[in-house]
Amino acid sequence: MNDLVKYTNKEDHFGKPLAKKIWDTTRTYDPGSEFRSELGLVKGSVPSTVVTSRSKLRVVITSASCGAFVLLSLGALFACRYHQLHKLKHDVFVDVAGEDDRKVSLGQLRRFSWRELQLATDNFSESNIIGQGGFGKVYKGILLDNTKVAVKRLADYYIPGGEAAFHREVQLISVAVHRNLLQLIGFCTTSSERILVYPFMQNLSVAYRLRDLKPGEKALDWPTRKRVAFGAAHGLEYLHEHCNPKIIHRDLKAANILLDDNFEAVLGDFGLAKLVDTKLTHVTTQVRGTMGHIAPEYLSTGRSSEKTDVFGYGITLLELVTGQRAIDFSRLEEEEDVLLLDHIMKLLRENRLVDIVDRDLNSYDSKEVETIIQVALLCTQSSPEDRPTMAEVIKMLQGDGLTERWAEWEQLEEVRHQEFSLISHKFVWEEESSMDQEAIQLSRAR
Repeated sequence: MNDLVKYTNKEDHFGKPLAKKIWDTTRTYDPGSEFRSELGLVKGSVPSTVVTSRSKLRVVITSASCGAFVLLSLGALFACRYHQLHKLKHDVFVDVAGEDDRKVSLGQLRRFSWRELQLATDNFSESNIIGQGGFGKVYKGILLDNTKVAVKRLADYYIPGGEAAFHREVQLISVAVHRNLLQLIGFCTTSSERILVYPFMQNLSVAYRLRDLKPGEKALDWPTRKRVAFGAAHGLEYLHEHCNPKIIHRDLKAANILLDDNFEAVLGDFGLAKLVDTKLTHVTTQVRGTMGHIAPEYLSTGRSSEKTDVFGYGITLLELVTGQRAIDFSRLEEEEDVLLLDHIMKLLRENRLVDIVDRDLNSYDSKEVETIIQVALLCTQSSPEDRPTMAEVIKMLQGDGLTERWAEWEQLEEVRHQEFSLISHKFVWEEESSMDQEAIQLSRAR
């Protein structure tokens, strides 16, 4: 309002200047301007209370916006997670470990997608099948980087044992790493599939090289067979003696011994393997294995141990020498024993070593063949306590301690053979006596 007033220059009677207000009629006077000026509401000025209110309002709006954004983000994440779980229930591949309730520690293994393995195996074409075991088929595959792999598809995932086989094989990776053991390189898992990926062995299995050769392919020579015997022994010895807990393979046979590019033995198919605590001497479990390779005590009681594998290894040695299957019903046509072990025992008693050796072996060291056969028979003794350990087997293959143990075996075998002959003779005599008595009675009745 001061700018609407003019002052005079008059003095009062004491000589002091007298300021007298006069109104400036040239300007418009606003009666409420003084009041607004005192309140700080004049144009161009902002009161502190209003500034504070506006700041608080901005904070509230910003906080509300951030909260809404966080809530929306959480909602989106929840919806995404729900959608993934919903897809999982409908058998859509989930390429991560532990999507279901079961947690598996898979270390540094590669995780393959279902689509990758479909493309690698030509949608699991029957023409790519290279083997079939107790838990599924094995397919040859080629990855996008041209790496050849063997894809083992566990077809019986929902059957008891199928899922356990997957867990066992994966668990073995953390404890079983050896040059004579097949190394798992990856896996694939969906809600209904469990697939294992191994390196592809170009030379396939020992069984294939012994019995299923195609025209033009060469059979395994004797030095290679001897090297396979040593390699398989070292692989088993590692599983039994250097793994904690120890590992029982439980299905050792020529079909489960693969050959790498240098024809070195690599033990594969741990689908039947069993982890055994070192404090336990045996484990009662469901019998798994292949007829002709199963140890008698395992077949009768279901109890497996390292000696169960020793028995299977002995049968495998006989396969290497003879090239024949562990059980072959075609031998019945020649009035021979069905089981390879019994067949070899008969030929050995008749000193027919030449008839034991595979006909595809053009040349071999007869002394080395004899050593392999002796070790095989020591490994396949009926009593597991009499069988050697795999560490002892390796030494005997090298000629260390074999002579003494073989001499003991021959003595025991002679006793067993005599006892068996007596029992057989007594059985035949009793049978003939009963027949004669029956004939006499029938005659009297007439």
